[in-house]
Amino acid sequence: MIGAIAGDIIGSVYENRRKQIKSKNFPLFQPACHFTDDSILIVAVAQAILTDRDYRKAVWDFSRRYPDHGYGKEFARWFRSPDPKPYGSYGNGSAMRVSPVGFAFGTVDDVLREATQTAEFTHNHPEGIKGAQATALAVFLARTARDKDIVRAEIAARFGYDLGCTMDEIRPDYGFNESCQGTVPEAIIAFLDSSSYEDAVRNAVSLGGDSDTLACITGGIAEAFYGPVPPSIRQKVLEILTPELWEITEAFCAKYRSALST
Repeated sequence: MIGAIAGDIIGSVYENRRKQIKSKNFPLFQPACHFTDDSILIVAVAQAILTDRDYRKAVWDFSRRYPDHGYGKEFARWFRSPDPKPYGSYGNGSAMRVSPVGFAFGTVDDVLREATQTAEFTHNHPEGIKGAQATALAVFLARTARDKDIVRAEIAARFGYDLGCTMDEIRPDYGFNESCQGTVPEAIIAFLDSSSYEDAVRNAVSLGGDSDTLACITGGIAEAFYGPVPPSIRQKVLEILTPELWEITEAFCAKYRSALST
């Protein structure tokens, strides 16, 4: 989970279309790095898992408590409504908030069911649900199978994503894309084509797309595979999150720490 939040923070300064880069050579943390809606909603999902698994309520509550952190227009309308309804989204928001599910649940069926539940109260389009399921399952398989070939084959077979390309093949022509179908496969490939947690996040940012969300999705999968993030990265996350968000993050990680050594 910390890996996903760190990815969001690292990619935050490149999210703007005018600031995108096509290189892995950049400072990992810059003074302007900050947490975005991605981190807030990850923590919301984690809090729901720790308590009552009412994902809709937790996401609605946390987004209203932290209202100015880069939410999309449709999602902002959703959380500002007194009784929000699903709005047929297939945006990558369903995928960026789901990584705690991959760490907390112990079977494929449970992971897919819970991932659906984290998505469907906003992102009830089939592609939105698929993106959440694929991301959560990638996290689960990365930490349990610990085999990239299994991750690649299983995700491709279940969801029909083309995961056969390399980063060098994708990077030149890849542009800003906020859909699940235009983000999740690339984020998974950024992990598959990596040699470490940091290398995976650098891969994701270097695509030059929706950098914080790409790095967030990739970071969660990479943490599940490579193990806990380096202490220096963990420390940066602690410094940048609010005390409340860090407290929930720490509580979740303490409860599910064994998931990183499965």
